[in-house]
Amino acid sequence: MTLSSKIAWDDTVLPFQLDNADIRGRVARLDGVLDGILKQHDYPPQVEALVAEMALLTALIGQTIKLRWKLSLQMQSKGGAVRMIATDYYGPAEDGEPARIRAYASYDADKIQGSDPWSQLGDEGYFAILIDQGAGMQPYQGISPLTGGSLRACAEAYFAQSEQIPTRFSLSYGLSTEAGGHEHWRAGGVMLQMMPEAGMHVAAEGTGDKGLLQASDLVEGDSEENWNRVNLHLDTVDQLELIGPSIAPTDLLVRLFHEEQPRVFDAQPVKFGCSCSEDKVRQSLSIYSSKDIEKMTTDEGTVTADCQFCGAHYVLDPATVGFEAEGKDALGNLVPRQDGA
Repeated sequence: MTLSSKIAWDDTVLPFQLDNADIRGRVARLDGVLDGILKQHDYPPQVEALVAEMALLTALIGQTIKLRWKLSLQMQSKGGAVRMIATDYYGPAEDGEPARIRAYASYDADKIQGSDPWSQLGDEGYFAILIDQGAGMQPYQGISPLTGGSLRACAEAYFAQSEQIPTRFSLSYGLSTEAGGHEHWRAGGVMLQMMPEAGMHVAAEGTGDKGLLQASDLVEGDSEENWNRVNLHLDTVDQLELIGPSIAPTDLLVRLFHEEQPRVFDAQPVKFGCSCSEDKVRQSLSIYSSKDIEKMTTDEGTVTADCQFCGAHYVLDPATVGFEAEGKDALGNLVPRQDGA
């Protein structure tokens, strides 16, 4: 395989539709995106795996949002080593431009035990999906419990419970070793979703595991037969097929679903990208008084801030931040600034 053929589908999300089954989906392949996310931090392997899984889910789900929208996934838990994982997907500004993904995790290194990533989470917590449609629009938020032994299962439970749409994810991620011994993370996955109009119904409360709706509770008749058949096909996928890099997403779809008449659409390129800036740091500090800013000032006489997502380091003059930052009136007297910058 040549480098050019690899680049053709790495860091892309390919939407598709199975015309014979009324099912839609996406195939995602992440390579440079994960490198961009994980190289900012020195996470333990268990935390890296959780962040990789969350980033892959974010790419698969985020492809559906509109231009300039923002989708965020959050996982928070109590009592475990990993307290939070947060990811953002920024829809492209224009058609054809790449979307941007960023992610980070908050964890207690002293509590890391065992090799299983899911065991690093506490007994209590939640999985949330948030959509920001921009200025003047009310953000959307949906929450589901941490359940099923994986972040993938949490996402499936969210779609069944909050959206009442049967959804299935098959994911794979791990370290890939290239010639010369260089290791880097790769991830790939498939997302399946029943088309909302395809004969769905809502089951009675209390169905499914622990009272939560399952995908199987939401389909009946021909739709149930189609859903079960397509999922059986997906169960035959090999983990290396999901990650690639030797199998193109289109070839994977033909191998799995050729009887369902797969139809593909334009692939969405994605890249690692952060939205932090000095202006946003100043805005976040605008709620603090000069006394508060003084407490934040370092021995070197500066106020500093670090972005948890990309590691950017900002150094600011304390006299220029806070809602009492220095300005001057016509007589040269210091006055509080009114713009909160």
